Amino acid sequence: MWVEAVELGSGSYALGFLAGVLTVLSPCVLPLLPIIVGTALAAHPFGAVALALGLALSFTGVGLFVATVGFAVGLDTEWFRTVAGVLLIGLGAVLLSGSLQRRFERATASIATYGDRWLRRLRLEGLGGQAVLGLLLGLAWAPSPAWLTELTTRF
Repeated sequence: MWVEAVELGSGSYALGFLAGVLTVLSPCVLPLLPIIVGTALAAHPFGAVALALGLALSFTGVGLFVATVGFAVGLDTEWFRTVAGVLLIGLGAVLLSGSLQRRFERATASIATYGDRWLRRLRLEGLGGQAVLGLLLGLAWAPSPAWLTELTTRF
């Protein structure tokens, strides 16, 4: 199957940049920004730059990977949207019930313990540490602006 290349104009790039700016200004990210930037600057004078570069690299990498694999395999965005909605409703139900919260905690405790051990081995001091922290933050943050991406690609 041959796919024709799509020409992107300057408006597409401008909308993409605007979408990125808006994700930083979202209510779930904005309160964390001073803490993250302050910690990065405390680690190194250029720590915020290293953190931003790591974040941009991992954010872009995850986006390209998901888009490429999704396109290559022929995955349907409606399917992903439905699965994400079901997961969101399920996790919301877990948060509404104390007994479900305890069960979820017991079921995921080993994953959390493994992650904690792995993170403790990382060296996050200095410029390199901030770049690594940016890479990890990008992995965690990548799914967050999906609503904004959806909005900008629909029109």
